[in-house]
This record gives sequence, C-alpha cells and structure tokens, in this order.
Amino acid sequence: MKKYIFITKEGETLAPNTNIEICNMQVIGIVENAIDEDDALKTLLKDNPWIWDAGFNVAEFVIYEIK
Repeated sequence: MKKYIFITKEGETLAPNTNIEICNMQVIGIVENAIDEDDALKTLLKDNPWIWDAGFNVAEFVIYEIK
C-alpha cells in the first residue's frame, strides 16, 4: 500500500503579519494505505467532504507519493 500527499495552489494562507502577501501552496491532506493515486483521491474526498464544500477544484490538486 502507498501513501500520498495532496497539495493545491488554490486558496490563501495568511502570515502572522497580515501586511505581507504570501504566495504558496496548501496541503489538503495525506492518505495512507492506498492502492494508487485514484484510490487515494477517492479516499481523500470520502473522508473530507469539506473539500467540496470549500470549492476546491480537485482537478488542480498536485499529488505526490510519499514514503
């Protein structure tokens, strides 16, 4: 089984000093014990319905297998 991390460019992250604009990526989630990327994505979305509610575009997610 494999472990995946999901990252997105969407959304915003605020610095403690809100006068500074931050351009970075956000971790959406980590899924363990997945067969492949498709299985990991299905698990991520099933376990985290807030992803849809927040309006994230799942097609924009960057997925990496991690050890």
